[in-house]
Amino acid sequence: AVHGRENSHLLFFYDPQGADSVSPEEVALFNWKSSEGEFTIPLAFHREAEYANQTASGNEHNASYSLRNENLDVTIEKSGFLSALATVELQAQQDGVAVIPMNLYRTLRVSKVENDKGTALDFVQEKKDDDPDFGVILAEPLKKGDIATLKITYGGKDVVQNEGSGNYYPVARMNWFPNSSQMLGDYVNYHMLFHTPKNLQLIATGTKIGEKKEGNFIVTEWKTEQPLAVVGFSLGDFASKSNKISFKGGDLTLDVYANKDLPDAFESLSRANSGLFGSLSTVPLLGQELSEGEAAVQIYSDFFGSLPFSHIELTQQSACNYGQSWPMLVYLPVCGFFDQTQQHFMGLSPEDDYWKVVTSHEVAHQWWGQTVGFRSYRDQWMSEGFADASASIYLQYTRKNINDFRDFWKHAQKRIVEKNAFGFRPIDVGPVTMGVRLSSPQTGWNIYQNLVYPKGAYILHMIRMMMWTPQNGDARFKAMMQDFTSRRKMQAATTEDFKAEVEKYMSQSMDLDKNHKMDWFFNEYVYGTELPVYHFESQLTPNGDGTSVHFKLQQSGTSENFKMIVPVYLEFTDGKVIRMGNLSVFGDKPADETVQLPKTPQPIRRVFINYYYDVLSIEK
Repeated sequence: AVHGRENSHLLFFYDPQGADSVSPEEVALFNWKSSEGEFTIPLAFHREAEYANQTASGNEHNASYSLRNENLDVTIEKSGFLSALATVELQAQQDGVAVIPMNLYRTLRVSKVENDKGTALDFVQEKKDDDPDFGVILAEPLKKGDIATLKITYGGKDVVQNEGSGNYYPVARMNWFPNSSQMLGDYVNYHMLFHTPKNLQLIATGTKIGEKKEGNFIVTEWKTEQPLAVVGFSLGDFASKSNKISFKGGDLTLDVYANKDLPDAFESLSRANSGLFGSLSTVPLLGQELSEGEAAVQIYSDFFGSLPFSHIELTQQSACNYGQSWPMLVYLPVCGFFDQTQQHFMGLSPEDDYWKVVTSHEVAHQWWGQTVGFRSYRDQWMSEGFADASASIYLQYTRKNINDFRDFWKHAQKRIVEKNAFGFRPIDVGPVTMGVRLSSPQTGWNIYQNLVYPKGAYILHMIRMMMWTPQNGDARFKAMMQDFTSRRKMQAATTEDFKAEVEKYMSQSMDLDKNHKMDWFFNEYVYGTELPVYHFESQLTPNGDGTSVHFKLQQSGTSENFKMIVPVYLEFTDGKVIRMGNLSVFGDKPADETVQLPKTPQPIRRVFINYYYDVLSIEK
């Protein structure tokens, strides 16, 4: 700990097994302002020796152990109190492993740890408001490859909140059970028994293989179909709708659940405002949520390939302002189950893109985040960005008017390039590969949300636009994404993995450096912070039966080596728009061309660039 006047708590970490929150990077500097509850990570690196010998990599696996199997026997009482026995099988990844640090929610208190022979083991866990990190001290150090089993008895409150009227909110989504200190880096086989009040229904990740009554409890048994990075559950008094979706690659069952009654907080709101928006209920929109989920699954299966899951459960949660997606289990915000009139009177701005795509975004995480995971915080932009880009494709294929799709990208650009209350444009704060480290009290806590999501989406969108052709449409892009999904199925992928996939499928026109590498693009938009400014001029001249088109594209505001592929479009007098071709621009050297077009069915009204907001840029 380094104490000073300006930064009261600077914490310097060096951990060869990966520093907290930035693993697999081993070196980090944390800034903690206890008086204001602010926690940031200004610096994070691999070890110096790794840079020297060129082994620094996001794919590094430096954890001391990995999890193999976990059995969970869980009881959730009516109050929400959770107690459990976790039987964990792990394998040492290096010699001399003597302590097993694990991730467990701060209010879950461990009462006993034993090995597979019933011998009690020491463990470390301080008070929940001090340093509640949990770790087991082994009786004997393990050698690399050794397998050990731990039986951990624990329980606590505030992990599952009883929100009233049969609504339960799972607070500890990632760590309601002891799991790897590498967070989402381990893929584990799970077997789970849940004991829950008999008047409630529990839905969990995996496949339900049994159910029975035991007194005042219902016992359900779940097993995962393949190793997963995380497991979760949803608990409530649900109404539901279901449908089986058939498509190329197999069948998938989609179930949607909404609580029969609202959480207490919303019930009181409903009673107080029934004259404004009628009686609030989430059940009437079950059909709409099912329809949106079905459309998303069909579109994404066509673009990205089939899922390794046989079913997906969409469940209403009592949180209003966010959703989340675990394997086969999607948590949707309760306010997404209200109609637009009700959302309007609640001040939720139903016209915002968020409400148009929250379901399709979270369903997309079944591909991006779950089927294809992310290795570390530096790669999380792929999960959130790809899900946002997928949601735009959902809009493109489900809306009659293409303007919904275009408006999505217009708003995404606005979030990235407009200054916030602190005077910063999100794009200037840092690259998407800095992830959660971007947000701070100096630049604004919303930087992560306003950069990683939309710019991560834009990166995939630009690659899609570069690969699109009038002859084959999205064929190349689909082939790339399906191959990426297949090759990285149920694995944690890195940014470099995706770059290699893009290079495998890049077209000749994308090879601006003539080396069959996409370094130029990734350095500019993934690892960089530059934003090009474009000025486009065009002139149409009748020439015999055809038209002569002269255009000039000037790029500015970037470094001299910045290059980009910019699509050019024609709009006809009947409103139809087609892509005419692409212009490649290099630094501040203008692209200046004249093209002779044959006679067209309709007169050309104008020539312009970026109709689909193809390139993250500013036009002047």
